[in-house]
Amino acid sequence: MKRVTTLAPVVLVTFLLLAPAALAHDGGEGTYGPADDKVVTSAGFILIAFFPAFIFVMSMVQTLLDRRKARRKAAHKKVDFGGHW
Repeated sequence: MKRVTTLAPVVLVTFLLLAPAALAHDGGEGTYGPADDKVVTSAGFILIAFFPAFIFVMSMVQTLLDRRKARRKAAHKKVDFGGHW
């Protein structure tokens, strides 16, 4: 275990130092291609659509989990535990 705790920071620093050289190819062009106005605008619209949809979906998940929690609490209260006064 001591070897892992010693080796992990060394590997992490090495990767962080080598990352800029690994990503510096194609004259700074990304993996998608040249980032012209149409690509940037499309990416912006995708983000505008994604975040409200994500918030809506996560809100629905939270609502379902809250309902489940309320049902479990109600069922737990219905169970008669002998010894309560």
